[in-house]
Amino acid sequence: MQDEETVAGLPAEPWAAPDDGSAHAARVDAHAAGGDATDDGWTHAGGVEAHAAGVEAHAVGGDAHAAGGDAPLDDRAADHERPAMSDRGKTVHGEAANAGHRVLAPDDVEVEAYLETALRAPAPERSAVDRPGGGVPGGEGAAAHPDTVVVLDFGSQYAQLIARRVRELHVYSELLPFDTPWPEIARRNPCAIILSGGPSSVYDEGAPHPDPELWAGGVPMLGICYGLQLMAEELGGEVVPATRREYGPATVQVVEPDDAGERIRLFAGTPREQPVWMSHGDSIVRVPDGFRPTAQTTSTPIAGMADVRRRFYGIQFHPEVVHTPSGRDLLRNFVLGIAGARPTWTPANFIESTVAEIRSRVDAHARATGSDGKVICALSGGVDSAVAATLVHRAVGDRLTCIYVDHGLMRKKESELLRATFERNLGMRLVMVDAQERFIARLQGVVDPEQKRRIIGDEFIRVFEEEAARLGQIDFLTQGTLYPDVIESTAPETRAAQKIKTHHNVGGLPSDLRFQLIEPLRYLFKDEVRLVGLALGLPEAMVQRQPFPGPGLAIRIIGEVTAERLDTLREADWIVIDEIKAAGLYRAVWQSFAILTPVRSVGVMGDGRTYANVVAIRAVTSDDGMTADWAKLPYDVLGKISSRIVNEVPGVNRVVYDISSKPPATIEWE
Repeated sequence: MQDEETVAGLPAEPWAAPDDGSAHAARVDAHAAGGDATDDGWTHAGGVEAHAAGVEAHAVGGDAHAAGGDAPLDDRAADHERPAMSDRGKTVHGEAANAGHRVLAPDDVEVEAYLETALRAPAPERSAVDRPGGGVPGGEGAAAHPDTVVVLDFGSQYAQLIARRVRELHVYSELLPFDTPWPEIARRNPCAIILSGGPSSVYDEGAPHPDPELWAGGVPMLGICYGLQLMAEELGGEVVPATRREYGPATVQVVEPDDAGERIRLFAGTPREQPVWMSHGDSIVRVPDGFRPTAQTTSTPIAGMADVRRRFYGIQFHPEVVHTPSGRDLLRNFVLGIAGARPTWTPANFIESTVAEIRSRVDAHARATGSDGKVICALSGGVDSAVAATLVHRAVGDRLTCIYVDHGLMRKKESELLRATFERNLGMRLVMVDAQERFIARLQGVVDPEQKRRIIGDEFIRVFEEEAARLGQIDFLTQGTLYPDVIESTAPETRAAQKIKTHHNVGGLPSDLRFQLIEPLRYLFKDEVRLVGLALGLPEAMVQRQPFPGPGLAIRIIGEVTAERLDTLREADWIVIDEIKAAGLYRAVWQSFAILTPVRSVGVMGDGRTYANVVAIRAVTSDDGMTADWAKLPYDVLGKISSRIVNEVPGVNRVVYDISSKPPATIEWE
């Protein structure tokens, strides 16, 4: 068996075991890439999740502005007119997103696709300071209230990445709009504040500026790119259009004196001359009083500055991207050294505080209303709902009921895995509804993919509604809201609408059924959800699951969906996943699956001719699902997949590989 490979375009990632725990697990060595394993459980895989690598690889576009802080990497694009604010920052659902860089590509897409009808439920009741441990009465210590770094978002395409880099240091971070009032920031008791980059020039009319009280707050501060220029301009320095703009790789020379003290130096432990990633069209020509230059390039005489007394620091380049090799060391020096934050943001601490908060909230509601404090959760088989349900179950036990609607459109053994995990291994109260015949009957004769989606969504709502009604009074609904969704709802464009959007809501329940939402994952990025899932004891096959469409295999069968065609596709898809996992490539691709085409072809098997189905294989690499490239899988892997499908799956005599990218093609065929 071959060792795990690094395929062109495929970063090597830790291997995920096959769903059935087969012997393939023993044949492939686990291999971790792009992250630092730590004793406390947070192991961030660099570049695996949305934004972690995608935003770093942007070569042009995004927040283009001729003289802005975060300029594009191509000078030609820098002269393009910026789109109107009303046209920027739209999600794939047409709704406003945070600063133009939010994309919606959750793994747990089943429930979101099925339950299209928004429930008219109250907005989630979040505390004034919505942070881990905020709902724990008398909560003390790191587990209840972790040290917090606030990242103010001035529109950078890298803003979420900054927040994630801080969390990789095991320090909790929050991303807030640039104009968040100082009292709102101060209530979070931040140990440090980071000012992100942005597309504007600080001297432009209407350029984003923070609350002026920020500068007198006495909190250590780091300005990045636009944030550096903003710090200089607002504190008495001077920023002008650069005579020579810098986009892309550059070399910085550290001019910070060696006698600045190892404990407080931002550049401590890094080379005096180091490669960095630049993206700016403005430059500082005069630092404010109290500051001194700390870095320079051949084009930028002030590429960094510091006021050690006030603990204000700024750098012109982007430390959060992989193209700045020493960037994480700089962030570590600032967050852990200069700001003195405690690295206590760990899966274990998060689980402890979250379980306590949920238990306290549900018990208080039950006492106040005389109810049983019942909680419901719709399981989809995806990681978000699985981790959310497990956290809630630890808090309230049998008061949680999970509903799983088996529509017969899942992949091989997934329903069995879910039952074994939640009912037998975790001891949860699980209602599994076998609705396969209902869904197949309604899909009979349907070939239009959009009609398939509508039918599946409608039938799912009907089934879920029937099962929920049998449970009686429900007090809480568990929902897998992630931190990027919370960021989106608090962005400048959407702050007034504090609501959970349709595509994240469980809908179709009776309109008079009123309950509150429990969102145990609302502080986590996707990679952190996976790590919490592993810490909770969920199977790796479930936690590291690739994205799967809500309508399931129905939209991977081109044409009519029948029980026979589902069986054919299920077997072919199993082989695709099995061989990709055996080659150690499962974590390196965004999605990999089989498609049953409507094409039949002539073949020769044994001594006779055949006329059988053609199966297509699709494997893509992506950072967020919005764009994707076809995966350059090794020929021997493709050969094994093809050979096994033709020999093991009845009714298939030909296998083809899809080498289309998105755009112009989409990842799914329907």
